[in-house]
Amino acid sequence: MNYKISNSKLSVEISSKGGELRSIQDAEGKEYLWQGDADSWTDRGPNLFPYIGRMTDGQYRYQGKTYHMDIHGFLPYMEMNLVEKKEDELVLGIQNTPETELCYPFLFELDICWKLIEDTLQITYYVRNKDIKTMYFGIGGHPGFCVPIADGLAFEDYRIDFGENAQLSQVVLSDDCFVTENTVPVPLVDDRYLPLQHGLFDRDAIVLDKMPKSLVIESKKDCRKIRVVYEDMKYLGIWHWPKMEVNYVCIEPWSSLPSRKGITEDLEIQPNLLRLESGCEYQNTWSITIEK
Repeated sequence: MNYKISNSKLSVEISSKGGELRSIQDAEGKEYLWQGDADSWTDRGPNLFPYIGRMTDGQYRYQGKTYHMDIHGFLPYMEMNLVEKKEDELVLGIQNTPETELCYPFLFELDICWKLIEDTLQITYYVRNKDIKTMYFGIGGHPGFCVPIADGLAFEDYRIDFGENAQLSQVVLSDDCFVTENTVPVPLVDDRYLPLQHGLFDRDAIVLDKMPKSLVIESKKDCRKIRVVYEDMKYLGIWHWPKMEVNYVCIEPWSSLPSRKGITEDLEIQPNLLRLESGCEYQNTWSITIEK
């Protein structure tokens, strides 16, 4: 089922399946969210939980047992329940089930709130640990944005603006997209701009572990921009389908990283996972703004 929220500036559509963003349109009906394509990436704006990216051999260990987990966790495939619906706000939620406990042995509740404030869509994750033990997890977003935004422009007419004096550090991934021990600086034009070109993603995602906490997708040839703010996310993925000329770029605010190359991760040891004590709640807000 799809839900719609709107105000005078924006109209947003959200699926009950994983809380995936399906559409972001301005008041004139201009679409800013990638609409999926069977030849490359069929998704549009999934949420990732309780793990970000791949696990070595699709599995991890916890307290001596081995568990299996799909890429980006199970949330993208779960039907979420309606918690609250207003004209400009939506809350969907899930909790542990016998099926989730087979791959993730924790009792939890997860709510996602989408709220429109003028020309901004605010997304907030609420994770509550209902278990008697510490909970380990990752969470994040994976929206794909239309690039080019304006008709008649090319992908290469756009750039990502990280702001003045930006410094970016990239986590080097293996050929099969696992984390290595290496990081490299990302060269920027004028210490702020990353020009978009399809070849950036020939080796899959650009994953940053040091970066400003906001960015803007823009072109000098058009006034419309997409701003993403992710103040409490430690990592950022930038991606489109490798080795293809597709008209989107994903901006992915992440709380944690995929597995390390050649390591079957232990949830209690993997250094970048979030830890949530029994009875506690985790909250993280990020946002998408359409600027003109």
